[in-house]
Amino acid sequence: MKIIKILIISLYLILYFTNLTLANNFEDWLNDFKIRALKEGISEKTFNLVMSDAQFLPKVIEYDRYQPEFYEDTITYISKRSNNKKVVKGLKLYKNNKNLINSIEEKFDIEKELLLSLMGIETNFGTYVGKMNIISCLATLSYDQRRSEFFSKELITILKLVDSEIIDYKILFGSWAGAFGNFQFMPSTIENYAIDYNKNNVIELKSIEDSFASAANYLSKMGWKKNEPCFVEVDLKKDIPEKFLNTSAQKITNKKNFKFFKKYLNGFDENINDNLISAVITPDFEIIENAKKLKPAYIVFSNYELILKWNRSLRFALAVCTLKEKFENEI
Repeated sequence: MKIIKILIISLYLILYFTNLTLANNFEDWLNDFKIRALKEGISEKTFNLVMSDAQFLPKVIEYDRYQPEFYEDTITYISKRSNNKKVVKGLKLYKNNKNLINSIEEKFDIEKELLLSLMGIETNFGTYVGKMNIISCLATLSYDQRRSEFFSKELITILKLVDSEIIDYKILFGSWAGAFGNFQFMPSTIENYAIDYNKNNVIELKSIEDSFASAANYLSKMGWKKNEPCFVEVDLKKDIPEKFLNTSAQKITNKKNFKFFKKYLNGFDENINDNLISAVITPDFEIIENAKKLKPAYIVFSNYELILKWNRSLRFALAVCTLKEKFENEI
């Protein structure tokens, strides 16, 4: 028992002094980042105002290293995020905002079921938009080395939005990754796609009007193809060459017309356009311990790849399209 106590105390001290060192180095990084921000046009007044309370948050690094996409198998991941409770909750939100959501669907030519699905998976229909200080989160991830440049650019963008008085820095609370609002927009997405749909001179991404319209605007400009399929689950034959098995969301490769892949499918009889550009993904293979090589497997289309631009996760895109289909069966 005494040895265990000593080990626990030792571990605590190691973590304490590690975080202390990181925090001290963070202050040095912050001084260097200020030079970069001012060079990129951020006013010193805005930088000092927004960044004065920025802190290194060790918890954010933990979240980044232990995302569900890294350890949950595909079936578990999808079932958790597209369950019947989520469908019921989404239908209630749609019923209460039917005219608005229908008008946004018509204006942007984006299915309401897709919008409901994205909002449901991102924030459980606005009930969990995150409570973390976005500035500190982005600063922590910028200071971290895993994706430093990506998050540094996002932090610069949010500072520019505050500097231009497009966003009030006092409301910037959201996810550990720096995302904000009902649809969890990153700063660059806010800059490029967020709109003031209700014309009250403020972009309110926690409101139904602006958030739904902004999400639809994003999907429309990115090239979503209404009424085209997202993916189909398939049973692959063992002779399919391994080069066709995509396991990473970073880049989908070896695309072919859907007709090409038919010879590698067992018992497939769904009506899919043979000319659709397609690819095969096996999201558990090489990622989940003891996963089967060919199961689960999916053939994905261009709409699926567009969802990957929203969130670079094979499982996230599958969950979104699955929940979308469930809404289509109910509305």
